[in-house]
Amino acid sequence: MKPNGTSLKLKQMKSNKAVVKVMRPKVDHQDEGEIAPLIRQMLGILGEDPEREGLVRTPHRVDQAMRFLTGGYTMDLQKILNGALYEVKYDEMVVVKDIEFFSMCEHHMLPFFGKMHVAYLPKKRVIGLSKIPRIVDMFARRLQIQERLTQEVAQTIQEVVDPVGVGVICEARHFCMMMRGVEKQHSGAMTSAMLGAFRERKETRDEFLRLTQGTTSISI
Repeated sequence: MKPNGTSLKLKQMKSNKAVVKVMRPKVDHQDEGEIAPLIRQMLGILGEDPEREGLVRTPHRVDQAMRFLTGGYTMDLQKILNGALYEVKYDEMVVVKDIEFFSMCEHHMLPFFGKMHVAYLPKKRVIGLSKIPRIVDMFARRLQIQERLTQEVAQTIQEVVDPVGVGVICEARHFCMMMRGVEKQHSGAMTSAMLGAFRERKETRDEFLRLTQGTTSISI
């Protein structure tokens, strides 16, 4: 069992016409779950009127947004993989680069976003390429720090594919540094996780870095 309750055990597993509908604000506070009342209370503490027209639905919207942005807690790794592990005789590096992600800093609950490059050296099997970005999303859609996010992606690929090694590089911009605190608009953070051959062999690391060179830097 991995941190945050993520299990790594594997099992084989009408009309296109636009319609614009004007919706009146729904003010029923009973059906908004547990987050919305807290947001309504926070608006009042901040000096706002939670019942004014522009804010009356805000608690509900924030409730829905937070459940989406932290949906990684409820994602099932086995369902994500969906049996997409294949026995293949291939011993060269597999790289999926420029995987976009969005996450939320666990310290200030402000967004951080960027790109991730994931590589592995197969031993006996490979994973469906589309599953790697989905694994990134599973861990990004949580309250996170970039260092742990990078490590969790690498460890998960290592455990589900059992390759010779895994390398992950993550580059991100953090709104907790841009909007508050030091207020540096052009600073970014880079983290890496190297497992197996990527940690032990300099030539493997160098190949990974060479294959990911020239990627476009993240921007806003």
